[in-house]
Amino acid sequence: MEKLSRWIVRSRLPILILSLLLLIPAGFGYLHTRVNYDILDYLPDNIETMQGQDILLRDFGKGAYALFVADGLTEAEEVQLQEKLEQVEHVEQVLSFNTLSDGRIPQDILPDKIYDFFHSETGTLMAIFFDTSTSADETMEAIKELRAVAGEQCFLSSMSAIVTDTKQLVDDELFWYVLIAVVLSALVLALTMDSWMAPVLFLVTVGMAVVYNLGTNMLKGEISFVTQALAAVLQLAVTMDYSIFLWNSYREQLRETSDKEEAMAKAISATIVSVAGSSLTTVAGFIALCFMTFTLGMDLGVVMAKGVLLGVLCCVTVLPAFILFFDKAIRKTGHRPLTINGEKAAGFILKYRKVLMVLLLLLWIPAIIGYNDIQVYYKLDESLPDELPCIQANKILEEDFDTSTVHLVLVNEDMPVKDAKAMLDRMEQVDGVKAALGIDSLVGSAVPKDFLPEQLTEDLTAGGRQLILITSEYPVASDQVNAQVDELEAILKQYAPDGMLIGEAPCTRDLITITDRDFQVVSAVSIGAIFLLIFFVLRSVSLPVILVLVIELAIYINLAISGFDGAVLPFIASIVVGTVQLGATVDYAILLTNRYQTERRLGKAKEEAAHIALSTSIPSVLTSALGFFAATIGVGLYSDVDMIGTLCLLLGRGALISMALVLCLLPALLIACDGLISKTSWGRRSRKKNMEGLS
Repeated sequence: MEKLSRWIVRSRLPILILSLLLLIPAGFGYLHTRVNYDILDYLPDNIETMQGQDILLRDFGKGAYALFVADGLTEAEEVQLQEKLEQVEHVEQVLSFNTLSDGRIPQDILPDKIYDFFHSETGTLMAIFFDTSTSADETMEAIKELRAVAGEQCFLSSMSAIVTDTKQLVDDELFWYVLIAVVLSALVLALTMDSWMAPVLFLVTVGMAVVYNLGTNMLKGEISFVTQALAAVLQLAVTMDYSIFLWNSYREQLRETSDKEEAMAKAISATIVSVAGSSLTTVAGFIALCFMTFTLGMDLGVVMAKGVLLGVLCCVTVLPAFILFFDKAIRKTGHRPLTINGEKAAGFILKYRKVLMVLLLLLWIPAIIGYNDIQVYYKLDESLPDELPCIQANKILEEDFDTSTVHLVLVNEDMPVKDAKAMLDRMEQVDGVKAALGIDSLVGSAVPKDFLPEQLTEDLTAGGRQLILITSEYPVASDQVNAQVDELEAILKQYAPDGMLIGEAPCTRDLITITDRDFQVVSAVSIGAIFLLIFFVLRSVSLPVILVLVIELAIYINLAISGFDGAVLPFIASIVVGTVQLGATVDYAILLTNRYQTERRLGKAKEEAAHIALSTSIPSVLTSALGFFAATIGVGLYSDVDMIGTLCLLLGRGALISMALVLCLLPALLIACDGLISKTSWGRRSRKKNMEGLS
C-alpha cells in the first residue's frame, strides 16, 4: 500500500492532467445519455400489462395515447382541428365521434352512450394515439407540437403529457440542484475546517467524480430522471467524508514530518484502508436496490454504487494532487475552524447515559406506530406542481367528462359479436366505468358490422386482435380503480382467457403489488449485507446487531415523523431512505465503535474507553452529518418535483437523526453490553493485561 501511495504522490502531475482530460469524454457521455422520465417503464417485461403494451405498439402501431379535450368549438371547427392534429408527426390516429360516423353512418342512429363518450356540456373529447412509446423523445416532441397546434382552449391529458412536463421541469431545475448542494456543502466545510481553500478542492474533486459517473452512464444506454436528479446530490453527500478523512490524516502526518510528500503518502495509505471499509457499507446499501424487480431500483443502485467507487478513486488520486499543487494557497487561506468541545459534550452525554438510553430505546414504540401510519402515493402526477399543463388537463377531463383514466383491452379479432357485446355490457356495469367503446359497441340492428368505416376497422383491429377503450371516473392508483381493474380483468378472462387489460391504471396496480414485495426483499438484503460487513470489520457477532439496531431506529424515527404529520410520501421513499440512510450513516457508528474497541484492547475501563471514543468521534461525525444534511436539505426545499424534494428532505433529516442516536445512544449501549461484546468478539481477550481494565 505504501508503494502505491508513494507512486501516486510522485505521479501527481500526470494524474492531474489525465483526470482533467478524462472530463472531455465524460462530458460527452453525459450529454449523450438518454434520460427516461416514465416510471412505469421500469416495470418487469414479463408481466401481462407490459407485454400488452408491446403488442399494442408492434401490431397496432400504437404506443402512447392521450385524451384531448377541446372546449367551445363548433362541429366544423372540431373537424378542422382533428385534421391538423392528424398531421402532427408521430400521431398515428385521432379517434373522435366524427371518426366513427365518417359521413356514412347517421349520427342520430349511433347509441347515445357513444355520443356521451365524446361530448360533455362544454367540450369535445378525442383519443389520440402515437406510433411511438410513452416516454419516447418523438412522443414528447409530438406532445409539444399538439399543444402548439391546439392553442389555449385545448387540453392534453396523458401519461406522455406528464412525462413531457416532468422532463421540462427537471431539466430546468437540475442545474440549481447541484448549485444549491455545492454552496451549502462548501459553507459547512468552510466553517468546520481550518482552510478556506481546502473545501474548494474537495468540491472540485467530488465534482469531477460526479462527471465521470454521469458520463459513464452512457454505457447503460439510459437512466431514469430520478437517478439523474439525485446522482450528483447523493454522490456529493455520501463521498465527501472520504476527502475529509484524507485531509485530517494529511494534517496529522504533517505534525510528524515537514516533508509534505511523505506526509501525503502516509495519508493516502491510511485513507485507502479506512475508506475501503467505509465505502463498502454505502455501496452495499445501493447494491441492495438492485434486488428490486421494479428496475428503477437497479438503475439508481448501479449508478450510485459506481459513483461511490469513483469518489473513492478520485479521493486517493486526484485530491492529493490538488492539495500538493495548491499547498501555498491552502496555507494562506488557513483559519480557525468552528468546532465543538468534544470533551465537554462527551462528559455530558455519558453522565446521563442511562436516562438517554432508556428514553431513546422507548422511541421504538412511537417510531413503529408512526412508521405504520405512513401514507404513500403511486399516482405520478401527484409529485408535480398544480400549474403544469398536464395537471390542468387532468382536472378539466375530470370536471367536464367525469373521467380520470382510460383502460385499453386487447381481445381476439374473431371474438363472437354476441360474447363481445355481453362482455362490454358487463364491463359498463362495473362501478366507476363511464363507457366501454369498441367495434362491437357500434354494431347492432341499425349498424351492420360491414357498414362501419373501413379506416376505423383497420385502426381498431390488427395482428388478429381488436382494441377496446374503457373510460373510468376513478383516479389512477386509488383503491377504487385497483378494485375496478381487478373486476374488469375477471370479466375479461371469463369471455377471453387470452385477453389483456393494459393502460396506466393496470400498470400502476402492478407497480403497487411488485414494489410491496420488493421493499421487503431490499430491506432484508441491505440489513443482511451491512450486518456481514460490520461482522468482518469489527470481528464481532453482537456489534453488528447493536449498530444496525441504532441506525434502524433512526430510520424508523425519520419516516415516523412523516407518518405523524400526515405527509403523503412517494412510494419509493421508504425503501430509498431505508437503504441509503443505513448504508451511509452506519459509518458514524462504526467509527465510534472501532475506537471504543481499540481503547478496550489497550486496557481502558469501559467508561473511559467510551469517553475517549465519543469525544474523538464527535467532530468527525458532526462534520459528516452536517455535510450530508447540507448537500440534501437545500434541494429538498427547492425542488418542485415532490419525488425528488421529499427524498432529499428525508435523507437530510435522516443524517441528523442518525448522528444524534450514534452520539447519544450508542455509547450507552456499548457500556451496557460490554460483557456480551467481549464474549462475542475476536481480539478483545488477546492479551491478559487487557482484561485488567474490565469492570
